[in-house]
Amino acid sequence: MGEPLLARVIPLLDHRQFAERQQAHSHAQSLPTGEVRDRLQRPLRDLRISVTDRCNFRCAYCMPKAVFGSDHRYLPHSSLLSFEEITRVARQFVALGVRKIRLTGGEPLLRKNLEELLVLLAELRTSDGNAIDLTMTTNGSLLARKARALKAAGLNRVTVSLDALDDHVFKRMNDVDFPVAKVLEGIEAAQAAGITNIKVNMVVKRCVNDQQILPMARFFQGTGVALRFIEFMDVGSTNGWNMDAVLPSEEVVRTLSKHMPLMRLLASAAGETAQRWGYVGSDGQHAPALGEIGVISSVTQAFCGDCNRARLSTEGRLFTCLFAGQGVDLRRILRNMTTRDDEQLASAIASVWQGRSDRYSQQRSCVAERSSMPKPEMSYIGG
Repeated sequence: MGEPLLARVIPLLDHRQFAERQQAHSHAQSLPTGEVRDRLQRPLRDLRISVTDRCNFRCAYCMPKAVFGSDHRYLPHSSLLSFEEITRVARQFVALGVRKIRLTGGEPLLRKNLEELLVLLAELRTSDGNAIDLTMTTNGSLLARKARALKAAGLNRVTVSLDALDDHVFKRMNDVDFPVAKVLEGIEAAQAAGITNIKVNMVVKRCVNDQQILPMARFFQGTGVALRFIEFMDVGSTNGWNMDAVLPSEEVVRTLSKHMPLMRLLASAAGETAQRWGYVGSDGQHAPALGEIGVISSVTQAFCGDCNRARLSTEGRLFTCLFAGQGVDLRRILRNMTTRDDEQLASAIASVWQGRSDRYSQQRSCVAERSSMPKPEMSYIGG
């Protein structure tokens, strides 16, 4: 038997530490209602929920095969939050200000009967009676089969991870010999099902798939699909990240601008991670029919200042930053509560958020000593 894998060893805060944290932050409410803000006055608006730690791809920047091999031990089903538990937690987040919920993984479509969870989440309403913006990130491998059911269950939008159009490059990146044509079929099926807000995320690694930037932009221009280029990030501790592999977003924009004129667009929402660029028409203005691209520059141009995202792991641990070193165990609260009163759960979430001061990307160059601290893997916490 080989050495045990340590990829998911994450320091936790258990429920006994909530009281200490609440005492340390006297402004925490015992019965939180409405909007909560962190120490930097950032509101809680976006909740990302990882519904599984399983994935059928082995992308080197997320689940490298050398670590997540055939003998990798996934979490047992009993450790995962049930759909009812996820909905219960999500309801408290919505009461505290969340307006958008994104389902992630691993690969979320590997979670059996995921449509049932979407139906439950689609029923949630904000304090002013509006429906939640319900979205999902997927590698697209099962999307063609699931698109109509997902739309019927309440999915508003979908983001598909696609790192190349060239089949050889794409198969090398997903490392399971999965063809790009199947992902493109999934995108087409989502459009046919009536999911009108579709994005494609391309993680760019220098000297690996950077030659695919222009082909990807040309392919999706005018299709109604917004393409996002993401800098290779230092998430987790198993993806072999180094700065030499990072292609700055500025270079991506310069490369595209030589062939496809672009103009900067305003952010569509507060806390948006992507810097938006629109294709320019013959009149020198943005041509909406041509669409747009976006760049996500968490390494070279940190956007921590208005980050409004919280993350819930597959087994119910709350993380306030993608690069956090510790998570708070909400599952323990859920399963130890003797009544259906959610006061303890809501207070715990509010207290954690109000104590938040995370700015990892802004401080990256100043926290070299933290490089040895464990960070949650992308497959565990979601993107």
